[in-house]
Amino acid sequence: MNARAQHTASYYAASSLPQPDYPALTGEMVADVCVVGGGFSGLNTALELAERGLSVVLLEARKIGWGASGRNGGQLIRGVGHGLDQFTHVIGTDGVRQMKLMGLEAVEIVRQRIDRFQIPCDLTWGYCDLANKPSDLEGFAEDAEELRSLGYRYETRLLQPEDMHTVVGSDRYVGGLIDMGSGHLQPLNLALGEAAAAQQLGVQLFEQSAVTRIDYGPEVKVHTAQGSVRAKTLVLGCNAYLSDLNPELSGKVLPAGSYIIATEPLSEELAHALLPQNMAVCDQRVALDYYRLSADRRLLFGGACHYSGRDPKDIAAYMRPKMLEVFPRLGDVKIDYQWGGMIGIGANRLPQIGRLKDQPNVYYAQAYSGHGVNATHLAGKLLAEAISGQHSGGFDLFAKVPHITFPGGKHLRSPLLALGMLWHRLKELV
Repeated sequence: MNARAQHTASYYAASSLPQPDYPALTGEMVADVCVVGGGFSGLNTALELAERGLSVVLLEARKIGWGASGRNGGQLIRGVGHGLDQFTHVIGTDGVRQMKLMGLEAVEIVRQRIDRFQIPCDLTWGYCDLANKPSDLEGFAEDAEELRSLGYRYETRLLQPEDMHTVVGSDRYVGGLIDMGSGHLQPLNLALGEAAAAQQLGVQLFEQSAVTRIDYGPEVKVHTAQGSVRAKTLVLGCNAYLSDLNPELSGKVLPAGSYIIATEPLSEELAHALLPQNMAVCDQRVALDYYRLSADRRLLFGGACHYSGRDPKDIAAYMRPKMLEVFPRLGDVKIDYQWGGMIGIGANRLPQIGRLKDQPNVYYAQAYSGHGVNATHLAGKLLAEAISGQHSGGFDLFAKVPHITFPGGKHLRSPLLALGMLWHRLKELV
């Protein structure tokens, strides 16, 4: 790579902690584990492995946190997967309950990591699911009851239509569910802080080190343009950016575009009018809106979830009308930043955490379907437990669930899914 890859021109990159340049890999290295991918999945797996005494080399093709980990909406929301009861026939009722509990634990892992390593990432507690129609509110009541049955220790509260202005200054919603155990943060700063923590624990981090080839066997050899790593174990944590590195895995995750705009800093009065309690919020539509305030009172407004494989030519022009549908009063507000990136989505919306059947020393984690900030941290813990022989059972539960390969091959699977999602959007209008 001739020119060094840099972060996308996002608000996060502009407001980030110092971004150290980790070296590119040169020569041959040997480690217990080679981790490919410098996002939350790779960083947290490496960190957890180092804490268990294993030597780790982490390879990132571009910059640490370059992908979804450094570009996402910054929403730290409880739960993993969508509709976990669908997996009862595979993992049983108790297995489903354990997964639901792990979805709560995932947020605690992030909380503890930030606290332990004192990572300055603007962590703010408070989140609200927004109901677009009465049936959404009925679902929220079921969610709240389930959280109580799981022993959830944080405040949850249902909001009726007349209460919505206490959370969001818009007439668009018919109710909500407040969750004080979820919240929001600056994701790139979290990734950079975790990279620094991993390095302190002995992980060797390399950027600008795209993997060109993997030799599988009892020992893996991972090649880059200028070097290689020999390791007993390999972890693939590339998610939507795995591409052709491992076709078996990349066929099970669909890259979907998600986009965010950031306004200029708002007055205290206007920011309070939009989001009076400074919560992160998300609606329930297929092409969902999610938004929150930054530490310097910008509105970060995201969504769209494009399955076509093509980014909008002008993200701000594409996203601004969506923002104005929610907040018409922002018509004169300037957009300072616009950016997008790929999230990884699986067919059943459950994170894919496991090992390759034919290569049992190759582990992977991907396809977080929009819950990546917390689910990646859980994945890192589960992978490290499995690799180090400290099985807690959580890894085995995820590994038991089968994941289909998207039809159509790499060129047709995005258009096919785009057609499917259009059908779901049309159903919302009925």
